[in-house]
Amino acid sequence: MIDDRDAPQHPYAALTPDVVLDALAAVGLAGDGRLMALGSYENRVYQVGLEDGTRVVAKFYRPGRWSEAHILEEHAFAAELAQAEVPVVAPLALAGQTLHHHGGFAFSVSPWRGGRQPELDDFEVLEWLGRFLARLHTVGSRAPFVHRPVLDVQRFGTASRDWLLAHDAVAPEVRGEWRSLCEDALALIAAGACPAGATSRFGLQSATSIRVHGDCHPGNVLWTPADAAGGGPHVVDLDDARMGPAVQDLWMLLSGERRQRTQQLSALLDGYEQVRDFDRRELALIEPLRTLRLIHYSAWLARRWSDPTFPIHFPWFGTSDYWRGQVGMLREQIAAMQEEPLSA
Repeated sequence: MIDDRDAPQHPYAALTPDVVLDALAAVGLAGDGRLMALGSYENRVYQVGLEDGTRVVAKFYRPGRWSEAHILEEHAFAAELAQAEVPVVAPLALAGQTLHHHGGFAFSVSPWRGGRQPELDDFEVLEWLGRFLARLHTVGSRAPFVHRPVLDVQRFGTASRDWLLAHDAVAPEVRGEWRSLCEDALALIAAGACPAGATSRFGLQSATSIRVHGDCHPGNVLWTPADAAGGGPHVVDLDDARMGPAVQDLWMLLSGERRQRTQQLSALLDGYEQVRDFDRRELALIEPLRTLRLIHYSAWLARRWSDPTFPIHFPWFGTSDYWRGQVGMLREQIAAMQEEPLSA
């Protein structure tokens, strides 16, 4: 992951509305002046009205984050999903290409498609999501990514911890405690976290890696009414697609107390297993994956802090209270990783 703090001026400072409209004009799309920034922090994404009355979504990739090979592999995966009739908003091929360059930025253009977050307290919706993800994973299992990374302890956990400590990003009053808890948590994950006294372990290194969405939280899965054409769930962002276990795309859809999460997981897997087999051993990875995301998220915020949008939207980051909260959550995760995993 790149560190925005290495740049003398943040690269997105040059991405003005005129640059966005000129970029679209360069690929044959005439904007009508309507331009609305959408909720994306890693990249810059805009809904743009065109002169013919339609709308498109223009995505300007964060400079230095992905190589062209990484981005094109994302686009190829989206096209493969669309060809298999898995609902996904794939980039448009304009002049025979899905990736374009203008003003120092790489960008793509997709059709605009609306929707809302799915109702995750509705078990019928969860079952439908399970079938949807199984279809996505059926395509994802056909071939590996060549360029995109693997979700592993080193990339998400160890590297994130080391960067935060090397850059003095952790509040001094809890740095030692945070470091110690991180080391304990990462050691558990690397060894294959399991309940105390258990003799069998199943870790990330044991799981089968397939192409997964990678960041399948409710905001990245939009829902349209079942009575609408093409109703149901669809994917709007494959920016974090990578190799990983199938359960990576399921666990972020779970919330609440253990009983609630168990019921939600049962509904998801009821749908999933109507389409594709699921290795139940991967359920032991839910809490390790949650722990890795916790550590990685802090590093992501710290690396992006020079981007003006981050202090605006995450004003609480970096405070003593924030890091004390992280210490508390790491303690909870260490305990959770040693409990019996969820079952369904």
